[in-house]
Amino acid sequence: MERYFKRTSSSKTSNATDENSNKIEVQNEKRIRVDVDLPKTSNVELSVENLPSDPGLRIPITDFNHNIRDEIRRTYLQRGPFQPRSHDFPKSKCGMKDRRFNPSWFDKYSDWLEYSICKDKAYCLYCYLFRTSGRGNEEEEAFNKNGFSNWKKTNKFDLNVGSHNSTHNNARRSCEDLMRQSQHIGFLFQKQSDQATIAYRTRLNTSVDCIRFLLKQGLAFRGHYESTTSKNQGNFLELVQFLAEHNKDIDDVVLKNAPENLKLIAPAIQKDITRGFAIAITKFVTDEIGEKFYSILVDESRDTSGKEQMAIVVRFINTKGVIVERFLGISHVSDTTANSLKMATEQLLSSYGLSISKIRGQGYDGASNMRGEFNGLKALFLNENTSAHYIHCFSHQLQLALVAVAKGHVQIALLFTIISNVMNIVGVSCKRRDQVRELQREKALNALQSGKLLTGRGLNQEITLRRAGETRWGTHYESIIRLITMFSTVIDVLEIILEDGASSEQKGEAYALLESLHTFEFSFCLHLMKDVLGITNELSQALQRGEQDIVNAMSLVRICKLRLQDMRDNKWVDFINNVTSFCEQHKISVPHMDDKWVARGRPRRRAQDMTNLYHFRVEIFYTVLDMQLQELNNRFTEVNTELLLCMTCLNPNNKFHAFNKDKLIRMTQFYPADFSLLDQAVLENQLDTYIMDMRSDDQFTPLKDIGSLAEKMIQNKKDIIYPIVFKLLELALVLPVATAGVERAFSAMNIIKNRLRNRIGDQWMNDLLLAYIEKDILDSIDNEVIIELFQNMKSRRYKL
Repeated sequence: MERYFKRTSSSKTSNATDENSNKIEVQNEKRIRVDVDLPKTSNVELSVENLPSDPGLRIPITDFNHNIRDEIRRTYLQRGPFQPRSHDFPKSKCGMKDRRFNPSWFDKYSDWLEYSICKDKAYCLYCYLFRTSGRGNEEEEAFNKNGFSNWKKTNKFDLNVGSHNSTHNNARRSCEDLMRQSQHIGFLFQKQSDQATIAYRTRLNTSVDCIRFLLKQGLAFRGHYESTTSKNQGNFLELVQFLAEHNKDIDDVVLKNAPENLKLIAPAIQKDITRGFAIAITKFVTDEIGEKFYSILVDESRDTSGKEQMAIVVRFINTKGVIVERFLGISHVSDTTANSLKMATEQLLSSYGLSISKIRGQGYDGASNMRGEFNGLKALFLNENTSAHYIHCFSHQLQLALVAVAKGHVQIALLFTIISNVMNIVGVSCKRRDQVRELQREKALNALQSGKLLTGRGLNQEITLRRAGETRWGTHYESIIRLITMFSTVIDVLEIILEDGASSEQKGEAYALLESLHTFEFSFCLHLMKDVLGITNELSQALQRGEQDIVNAMSLVRICKLRLQDMRDNKWVDFINNVTSFCEQHKISVPHMDDKWVARGRPRRRAQDMTNLYHFRVEIFYTVLDMQLQELNNRFTEVNTELLLCMTCLNPNNKFHAFNKDKLIRMTQFYPADFSLLDQAVLENQLDTYIMDMRSDDQFTPLKDIGSLAEKMIQNKKDIIYPIVFKLLELALVLPVATAGVERAFSAMNIIKNRLRNRIGDQWMNDLLLAYIEKDILDSIDNEVIIELFQNMKSRRYKL
């Protein structure tokens, strides 16, 4: 029970609390205090939106205070019965045979039948919500309180429904009446004209449009000040007026009833309508996944208020064969231990009706609490599902490889230190940045007049220096490119600082930087890292695409290694010529390569006996490239695993050149729950027919990756002809490549929960993030769906 309830601080006991123990009270923002079989000095706090979905974890409806029971019932009815269709239902002894729950029963009793994953029992949603427990025998209480698990006696499902006046049907009618506004007692005393109904619907429809716009843009509803006197109300009126002028379905009554609109868009109503969007998006994603295999991508990060938030993204193949990554939500975790993260992940997946048994891949960063072999999140899921194979995020591995080189080579480490110091002194103030822009503009104008630059749309845009991020090494490439492009401008600004710097320390730093920038060694290392980061940058950008598949990612890593090796073996002459040309252009002295090399700041008598050619070519050029290649080989160890090597045999490139029948049959053994012995026997013959068909069909000849292969197979109905082969293809596609989708969710979180909105609640932020990130789903949801959800949340004043 403590898994879903959060203990709060002890409260003072009194006669009043003794009389009201074991009752539930409504607090602000739908916060409910619950005392359930706990000591009198402790309280339990629960959010209505976070009520457990699993029927085996729910507390009896009669334990709630009667004032809020309808709200609890509405919440569960809007969710619908908990039916984890994709769950791997366990077998249990029933008589002489092993039996288990049949998911086809969900179709037969779709409106009320529920299944508890934690207890392996069936329940009735209607009976839980309205049937009074403790008044019937054990069989009558089976679907209500105790749960039903005798899978041999399936006639009990029909017996539970019973006759027209059975307890089950009475409970069903009570649920229907609760969700039907016309049955509410408030309508018996309400005199409502057609004109008032039309006006209310118009205001409500306009409010949904306004909230949809604000959600899509990630804008605050009333800024950081959300009282009724907020000046941001004027923005809402302007938005209503704009919609009234451009949408023919919105009546002028919106503008005539502005005060009513402002009341309708009050903070509590904002949250209800936003909750309606979140519910609709959740249902869309649940239906989209269905019973398919999927992978999870998990990461945690702190928000603006210092709370540790865990974001979850699922990756699956849709009905068109396209790779899709969907944001499920965020969950506030008190600590980042593997057990806490697993519990939060299970709870979020459970709210979507997704079963752990359908997970076929895990994607995390390199943190020990994630990828630990024995106690990490990866290991905890593998203990329950051996088919949930772990892939270390390729982008993180690439970043770690670059960091290792930057920190492991003295000259490269010095290069990044100098670049950082240049950014600090040149970009220290607006005055310096303006000087950079002005000098760069003058140089561009002179180059245009002399014909060195071409004119055209989009050419010669204003550029500035770019400070590299501490953890995103992809930004270092752009930083180096801009420094090379603006090198002469940076030199000019440093000379200005040397002349009129604010202090002697600033002048001294500018002098030291000028000395460093005018060395051949700095230009050499600068161009070397430009080429190395340029090669890896293409790989980094490709890995961050959500539709990227694991086979193509492995191929990109291999190409990156080949390009680095080719640069080492064949590009020295071209490289040294480029560096020499750059130095001559900027009047930097170029040493003779046959002269003896002398390190700066060292006595000549202690100089090593080597030439400049040996120092620059062997000690820097070869060494840096060898370090980079070695790090890539060490970091991307997954590329050499047997499973991924088997998956490469599905690649359609070059007329399925990599096809290997034995390896594909071997691949089925990594997924024992998905391929029976019969499937493996059938697959051997099916693969022979499949490869002959693919190679003889011209439609499959130009395909380059397994993602396009899956789409083409569905378009030509080949997934029906070769179902086992297509299942192998689907399993290969769902394996995660990088956690870029989670990182983008954290970027969105900083937009939604910014410095001025740092007190936003967890559930409210989760709903806002769902709508902001999944914009394509938000656009597809009709207003009538949101209005219906909104109306059913509470008893409203007007009847629609």
